Amino acid sequence: MNKISPAGTFKLQNILITVLVAILISACASVPPPTEQVAISNEVVKNANSSDANKFAPLQLKSANEKMKSANDAMRDKKYELARQLSEQAQVDAQLAIEMTRSAKAQQAADAIQEDNRVLRQEIDRSTK
Repeated sequence: MNKISPAGTFKLQNILITVLVAILISACASVPPPTEQVAISNEVVKNANSSDANKFAPLQLKSANEKMKSANDAMRDKKYELARQLSEQAQVDAQLAIEMTRSAKAQQAADAIQEDNRVLRQEIDRSTK
């Protein structure tokens, strides 16, 4: 039978304690503040608010604003991982709102051109008769 000496047990315990302490320290390591990500997301949300997104993508804009507010609150509370996640989500929602607004405006412009063409055709038809 293989026995571990008291000195060997002590050495094993020290190794285990060192490993556990290292794991705890790495688990407790602070996440750096996502200052740049939050700033970029704030700017994108600001741009979405400046566009007509409230008219064309109100739900996405509302979601972006709510998530951005929560991200800023999380930054203030030093919950940096949550702040990063929320700011990224807010940025995506704001970008979606902006793109939906662009798409709706492009559709309106296309509809206006089609209507102008229809009116021109009617004028041409009337003048040729």
